[in-house]
Amino acid sequence: MRILYFDCIAGISGDMALGALIQAGADADVIRDHLSVLPVEPFEFEVGSVDTHGIHAVKVTVRTGPSAVVRTYANIRALLEEADLPPAAKTLAQRIFRRLAVAEGAVHDREVEQVVFHEVGAVDSIVDITGTALALTMLGVERIFASAVPTGLGMVKTDHGMMPIPAPAVVELLRGIPMYSRGVPMELVTPTGAAILASTVEGFGELPRMRTDAVGYGAGTSRTDFPNVLRVFIGEDEPTADPDQGHPPTSGETLLETNIDDLNPELYPYVLERLFEAGAQDAWLTPIIMKKGRPAVTVSVLCPPARAESLRQVLYRETGTLGVRASAVDKVALEREWLEVRTEFGPVRVKLGMVDGAVVTAAPEFEDCVKLARESGAPARDVYEQAARLAREMLRDQAR
Repeated sequence: MRILYFDCIAGISGDMALGALIQAGADADVIRDHLSVLPVEPFEFEVGSVDTHGIHAVKVTVRTGPSAVVRTYANIRALLEEADLPPAAKTLAQRIFRRLAVAEGAVHDREVEQVVFHEVGAVDSIVDITGTALALTMLGVERIFASAVPTGLGMVKTDHGMMPIPAPAVVELLRGIPMYSRGVPMELVTPTGAAILASTVEGFGELPRMRTDAVGYGAGTSRTDFPNVLRVFIGEDEPTADPDQGHPPTSGETLLETNIDDLNPELYPYVLERLFEAGAQDAWLTPIIMKKGRPAVTVSVLCPPARAESLRQVLYRETGTLGVRASAVDKVALEREWLEVRTEFGPVRVKLGMVDGAVVTAAPEFEDCVKLARESGAPARDVYEQAARLAREMLRDQAR
């Protein structure tokens, strides 16, 4: 499985994340081409090299002219939906902005749709987040981990006036995530960087067992007495050897559950959406009957142990439950790879599940099928079935 580790040596910002991913192998020219379709004010996307304390790093700079445009979350969501971006990258960018809007809404006591982005609504932040989403999907990353996060300390000037470091939105985004000041009197984590972590990382701690094949350094802007870089490691996971030959390795996860009988069912999809934004690997509802014959649902959440507390907080806030059960479970995950098939409607990615290198399942990517169905007017099931058939034929041909 393809995994990535954010080593937050000097914190994280959107441009640092994008720079590190480009040095690790994401194609800057392809990213630039995709970013050119964003319906925003004109901008220049520059990728350069810098040396910081002897470390060669990539510096991403987005140059724009003066602009009085102030965007709400609803504006940015519509902007991204309009842009002709790869489906997986668009979905990830939307998720990052949604997570950021929820945090800003909590800080400023606003409805999510009405959250006003000042710095984050500027073109450079939109480009940084969208570019990072493009780079992550381009590199085929399937799971993401990170170190504890140094935030800096002191005060920082914002459009709202002077704010403490870490900024309130950063604190909200990093709720449940290990962080420390590093004793540095400057802002090391921007809201954009914190949103990228909160939306993508499933576990925080030491470097996981992995066979690294790419490393990237993304440079920050400020001058510091230590390397002002974000480092990323990318490679294949190296699971602990399984004594049962021929079986996929297991991983220890946490299962959270709570029974709900007084929540408006119209809110169920929103609760699940919030859980996925907070790092759930999976979340689902199961109808049950409680005491006195009352209909209810069990909300179940599968997550890495490091994300359990932040997800528990989501359940408390969004469902009104008075308690959440937690149990340790073993998850068996197949090895995964992607292939692309060319349907008559366009290209569709197909996810392969394998045991000992042998393909045992192949599933077309739903978002790809839906996008092509909308563009062509064909039923989504026709696109899906054709992609599945072509994948089976391609696999049979490869096996011959």
